[in-house]
Amino acid sequence: MTDLLAAARDRLDAMLTDLGRLVEIESPSRDAVALTRSAHEVAALLERHTGRPAELIDSEAGPHVLWRGGGEPRVLILGHHDTVFPAGTLEQRPFRVLEGRAMGPGVYDMKAGIVQAVHALALVDDPSTVEILFTSDEEVGSGTSRQLVEDRARGCGAVLVLEPSARGGALKTARKGTGTFEVVITGRAAHAGLEPERGVNALVEAAHQIPVIAALTRPELGTTVTPTLATAGIADNVVPDRCVITVDARAAQAEEKERVETAMAGLVPVLDGAAIEVTGGLRRPPMPASASQELMALARQVATDLGLGTLEAVEVGGGSDGNFTGALGIPTLDGLGAVGDGAHTPGEYVEVSTLPERTALIAGIITQLSR
Repeated sequence: MTDLLAAARDRLDAMLTDLGRLVEIESPSRDAVALTRSAHEVAALLERHTGRPAELIDSEAGPHVLWRGGGEPRVLILGHHDTVFPAGTLEQRPFRVLEGRAMGPGVYDMKAGIVQAVHALALVDDPSTVEILFTSDEEVGSGTSRQLVEDRARGCGAVLVLEPSARGGALKTARKGTGTFEVVITGRAAHAGLEPERGVNALVEAAHQIPVIAALTRPELGTTVTPTLATAGIADNVVPDRCVITVDARAAQAEEKERVETAMAGLVPVLDGAAIEVTGGLRRPPMPASASQELMALARQVATDLGLGTLEAVEVGGGSDGNFTGALGIPTLDGLGAVGDGAHTPGEYVEVSTLPERTALIAGIITQLSR
């Protein structure tokens, strides 16, 4: 194991070069052209370090990248190459390494995780039992990739998710189920000064509904239901005939999904003449802590053998594709990606010194699972 860590440290310069190349190819979600360029670069990275080509799986969202070791699969490395940042962000925040931190759009979530996975694979003596899947739509709900993720997880039997770690480098052993609702309220327009009584004010109806929606939160059960966005009206002298509310929902328990979705579908208008339409739901199921128990124990043993100290574990509210695999009962360990901070913000960064350590950890876990 100490040899494995030394070999990973020898690869640090190459890892930073690869990371810079990935960050400099912007890959915003829903931009299929940009994601095609990104997928080709990820596939080239895999072939360059493993000697085996990767497959590009086309989808409406952009290509997913699948690499197979060629033998009987036992472990799936899972991640995504899309990012939340729009095209042009790189001009404002180019890739750079400063005072021990690598920075740039998507560097933490999760291009550094991709680099760590590929270099870990290159360190493994026999990678034939490994598959790697990097999808193109995780940041927008995995609509085109969920079935592929679940199929490959079933085929491999254990899943290592390369999403960034929790603060301080902790691994993620449970996740809440996540989803988004859109509530469209329809009223009737009228002149706000001459005859407001002839209108049905969609904004006022929204004011009635928002407290009802927020009251669905059950903190004691780990459920949050949070109205986050609202738009209404076309002018300051018109009774608004339409209001759209966006609601973020998260649940730690699978049973809460049905309760929240039923309540949202059953919203009743207060104003005569108003109508409510609700779409969406909790699309990602909770990832239970039971799914990560064995793999977390293995990761801690590998970390000890590598001399990396004690690995911490946390349960988090954010979702990932690990929600899908963990909910199926497939052993899943998340948060094995970069150590840093600032996901989805202009201040995101990766601690450069941790790249070899995480790479060696992943390689060690793969080695044990392959046996």
